[in-house]
Amino acid sequence: MANTAQARKRARQSVARNKHNASLRSMLRTSIKRVRQAIAIGDQSAANEVFRKASSVIDRVADKNIIHKNKAARHKSRLAAAIKALA
Repeated sequence: MANTAQARKRARQSVARNKHNASLRSMLRTSIKRVRQAIAIGDQSAANEVFRKASSVIDRVADKNIIHKNKAARHKSRLAAAIKALA
């Protein structure tokens, strides 16, 4: 357990930040799953619409350093390629 007031405060902040970051990671995973589901159905127009929203989420999460920017780019690239392959 933390021994100083500063360490106790940092522990409290860490718990709150962890909850927030977990929420953002969950939102990221959900948005990626929605795009994959649209691709699996084979509806390119729906997949494009969901991908546009997912790209925004991916970029927001990467800007907050929840995931690395290269990981964000990799996700977007692979989803875009999968949508393009539907045509």
